[in-house]
Amino acid sequence: MPDPSSPAPIRVAVVNDHEVVVAGVAAMLAGDDRVRVVELASRVPVLSEVDVVLYDLYARARVAEQQAGRLISSLSVPVVLFGWQLDDVLVEEALSAGARGCVPKSATAAELVDVLTRVHAGEVVVRLEAVAEESADDHGEERALPGSRQLQWPGKAEGLSARESEIIALITQGLTNEDIAARAHLSINSVKTYIRTSYRKMGVERRSQAVLWGVQHGFAPEAARRIG
Repeated sequence: MPDPSSPAPIRVAVVNDHEVVVAGVAAMLAGDDRVRVVELASRVPVLSEVDVVLYDLYARARVAEQQAGRLISSLSVPVVLFGWQLDDVLVEEALSAGARGCVPKSATAAELVDVLTRVHAGEVVVRLEAVAEESADDHGEERALPGSRQLQWPGKAEGLSARESEIIALITQGLTNEDIAARAHLSINSVKTYIRTSYRKMGVERRSQAVLWGVQHGFAPEAARRIG
């Protein structure tokens, strides 16, 4: 039975372009009575009355020129950004746009909830520690970032790492290798390595096959909302 003296849980909306991504973040938060996910929104405005919006940066590079910047400026509640690559430039863009928090996906569920709680209390919280680029070894295989087992992303069941998944999502959206390198702040050789290892896991050889595979496996952005 809930303790009537305990504070009410913080109401959180999780937002991203991909329904499977927001569902994975919501699952990560489940079980902590300090927060309650009341809405999952992909490519649609947040409708519920919430205290904090958690914006997942999956397959997104910067803030200023993308949906995250528009979302932050349009909401009257604090926004926390959640992503693999939180460098100084992205954080500066986010805070300038009005974000109140930035937290890496290497954070544990408890650490993420702690950030949401502090932001809700009025703090600006930026965590950058333990964020490292996934690296390919001599065999082209990637090591997942610490804590990545807590999250879900398109293609995870088929063996794609989080970074490979984001690259395939960008390919599915029609970006060239040069576009992906610029957007994800990677070298063109790194992009090609991620594509090569991803294609092997996906069982495809050509870009057209990769796009079709991506559409069939949830990589195309979709509009969806779940409330409650």
